[in-house]
Amino acid sequence: MPSPRILAYLASKGRLPAPPKPVLALVPTPARDKYPPMPDDKFPWKEPPAVAITPCDPWPPPYYLEDNLRKVTPYHFTYNTYCKQRWRDREILDIFASEFRDRPTEYYEKAIIEGRVVVNGKPVPSTKTLVRNGDVISHTMHRHEPPCSAKPIGIVHEDNDIIVIDKPAGVPVHPAGRYNFNSVIEIMRADRGYGWNPLPCNRLDRLTSGIMFIGKHRQAAEDMSAQIRGRTIKKEYITRVVGEFPEGEVVCEKPILQISPKLGLNRVRANGKDAKTVFKRLAYYTPREDKDEPVQENGEDTGGMEWKKKRGYSIVRCFPVTGRTHQLRVHLQFLGHPISNDPIYANQRVFGPSLGRGHSDDEDDDDIMTRLSRMGKDEIADAVAYHDEMVDAYNKRKAEKMTGKTCSVCDTPLYSDPGVHELGIYLHARRYRCEEGKWDYETGLPDWALPPPGYEGATEPTQESDPLAVDLKKLGLEDGEAEADHSTPNGTVQSAADVGTHEPTTAAVAAGAGA
Repeated sequence: MPSPRILAYLASKGRLPAPPKPVLALVPTPARDKYPPMPDDKFPWKEPPAVAITPCDPWPPPYYLEDNLRKVTPYHFTYNTYCKQRWRDREILDIFASEFRDRPTEYYEKAIIEGRVVVNGKPVPSTKTLVRNGDVISHTMHRHEPPCSAKPIGIVHEDNDIIVIDKPAGVPVHPAGRYNFNSVIEIMRADRGYGWNPLPCNRLDRLTSGIMFIGKHRQAAEDMSAQIRGRTIKKEYITRVVGEFPEGEVVCEKPILQISPKLGLNRVRANGKDAKTVFKRLAYYTPREDKDEPVQENGEDTGGMEWKKKRGYSIVRCFPVTGRTHQLRVHLQFLGHPISNDPIYANQRVFGPSLGRGHSDDEDDDDIMTRLSRMGKDEIADAVAYHDEMVDAYNKRKAEKMTGKTCSVCDTPLYSDPGVHELGIYLHARRYRCEEGKWDYETGLPDWALPPPGYEGATEPTQESDPLAVDLKKLGLEDGEAEADHSTPNGTVQSAADVGTHEPTTAAVAAGAGA
């Protein structure tokens, strides 16, 4: 039998077996109860709000591998979140209902009433309680994590300060939303030890694969993060997009606005944040049946699907000058060449036959959000790449959606396993290079970017097609003030709006996604 001291230590680290039922343990705040709060400007050191703590943090994480997926056995967990700016002075139920997609509104209402949702460590008197600046919201729940790819995290380089990894697609960087243990941070911690604290220096979208930097200690992470935030780092992404992307350097400088944080939807909007991307085609592959025939675009029956006029697909290299959320994915959609398996921006059920090409107004935003909210619940997230007859039947059988069953512990609606097509998109961070020549890290081309069987094409990027060598001064982007334009092979320049509303005449396709 372990000594009381060892038991106390294990309990403090959350390494004892989970209790049969979650119990909210509140951090004591005697000073807060005894004395009234003081003004922030005079007492910046005041004690923070009380929070609820997880009943038991399982260790090692309850992973298991099944069907090439990394899965996590359900467990109890407490979220603690400071009030975000957009939450200030809003009713607590309204915040949960509008910001979180994981559970229905009825679940959150019941959780608030039963005290599983508390503010500053105390139950709230009503679902209409207003959340104020500085409040901490705590939510204890039976957590069901979605599976992710069982593909291991690749190591590109490691020294005493930094680990350069090749992140698998479909794995988020940080615990967020429905994901906790199925995240890069927690997977690496489980591999290297409970006390090890990996510090990400940059971030990739969950669906994106490729190069990331992990600091082994705080100073190394801060130094690398500062480099990445500056303009001394060149980034290159590889993507696979719908249709024939134009040759030459294609520049898109359309601002991007977050439309729905709940759904992760971003779109081109005049009042959005500045965003600049340079694209350059690496290869174009025609459909197999058209391999030896000219592409016919006029007069053919496309079944009302405009995107079907864009025959074949292109492999495109992407050079993001800025780093907005979903930047590459949104710019490629606007240009009319979305990433072909993107479940959001290449989804005809959400954006219609044009796939959102050239759209920059907000008149249809509400309809788009309504349709997008059904994806993964009542309908399959249906990217255009999966209208191919050879894979359509498989994906209709194997896709994540609600099963109609519920958890016996918490009545949570249960989802089926995701299909392979839902674990990532054709977007890969291939290369990061220090402009001062201190370091240069890269990976090979992913399998989906290589020539398909029976075709010849690029198996690695060449200097001539390297966006890292793009002359920003020539493109008018050196000072970040020039108007966006589209450079074509014959030296003419078209605006990004023109690119989004006219069919390209050169053989090419666009690909990319947000960093």
